[in-house]
Amino acid sequence: MNQQLPLPKVKKRILFLTPQFPFPPNQGTTIRNYNLIRRVAHYHEVDLCTFATADDLKMLPSTPVTQFCRHVYTVPMPSTRSVFPRLRSTCLSPWPDMALRLASPAMHHCLQTLFAEQRYDIVQVEGIEMAPYTADIHGAGQPVLRIFDDHNVEFLLQKRAFLTDLRRMSRWPGALYSLLQWQKLRRYEASVGRQHDIVLAVSAADGDELAKIFPSRRVQVIPNGVDLSFYADYVLDKDEQAVYIPAQSIVFTGKMDYRPNVDGVLWFVNSVWPLVRADQPEAQFYIVGQKPHPRLLPLAKVPGIVITGRVPDVRPYIAGAAVYVVPLRVGGGTRLKVLEAMAMHRAVVATPLGAEGYPVRHREELRLAASAADFAAAVSDLLDHPEARKRLGANGFRFVSERYGWDRIVQQLLPLYA
Repeated sequence: MNQQLPLPKVKKRILFLTPQFPFPPNQGTTIRNYNLIRRVAHYHEVDLCTFATADDLKMLPSTPVTQFCRHVYTVPMPSTRSVFPRLRSTCLSPWPDMALRLASPAMHHCLQTLFAEQRYDIVQVEGIEMAPYTADIHGAGQPVLRIFDDHNVEFLLQKRAFLTDLRRMSRWPGALYSLLQWQKLRRYEASVGRQHDIVLAVSAADGDELAKIFPSRRVQVIPNGVDLSFYADYVLDKDEQAVYIPAQSIVFTGKMDYRPNVDGVLWFVNSVWPLVRADQPEAQFYIVGQKPHPRLLPLAKVPGIVITGRVPDVRPYIAGAAVYVVPLRVGGGTRLKVLEAMAMHRAVVATPLGAEGYPVRHREELRLAASAADFAAAVSDLLDHPEARKRLGANGFRFVSERYGWDRIVQQLLPLYA
């Protein structure tokens, strides 16, 4: 059990700014936001100001968010920017694409009105897409503690995407985009860091990268976590197993229009899967997640590949997996999917970047493999040896339960508020 800190004698008033409504917590940003806000609200008074869609507004009154937040303020989600304005800003604007993605006069107005009517002790800005609204915090003239939660080191993500896409001529347009964004984001993230009193990083590796670009600022590592009861307590019975996926299946879960996920799955299918399939002709690979990118759709014709699209619950697929894979070559921050699979006692095979940010040991908590041949060999070996899968899954669960439950993580955050 985690030993919780005592309730403060004087509760602080905290405003969270999030790029999307943090419910349901079904992908990286919303998972982190929901779990931090939910648990911080046990100790302090929390208000939420967030972008929201029409569907979000319909379900808002019945969500848990309204129960633990004092007030919830919503602004309509901006329309997706079309290709031409994005191309123009990529070429001409000094601002990175992510800083323009959620541009909204309505959000500026909402915050200015809010700061004129309310007083806060702390404002926590969640993610770089919300960083442009830091100016409204400064303009309020309130003596608030300004915290920026950097979910990814975005300039590092774009640097890695550039180096990956540069290898293939067909991906050179993407490489050019990433090169421009990498340079812009490095300057922008440094500027954002200087505008906040505390910057949160999700791993020590990310913290080191951020400290290089604004060394005078305080960078604190508050890792990502997992809802242990939600994942660890889930049981997939034998009847359900047949409904979802057969034995000897390999699973990947994630938002399937997210560039690092797309690149990782394409690499796995093109370079790793033929080697696995040659050794394990009955194996199947399940790609589970919403909004499959058009580049992924031809994979459905490859023998043994299943693309599910959006599913109501990923847990049956994770629970039914013989091996869970994280074949990522691009990205930053940490991958919540690693924690979720470990919390469900799954044997995990990951690239070093896929497991980056977690102090895991090869062949103890998971298998690490950098090359396609090594990745395929690790997957095939685990498919052949159920006892090895069981041992790896048990070690992974112990690792996660001792370090990465959200209650434990929030205990690390609360002293910063003091």
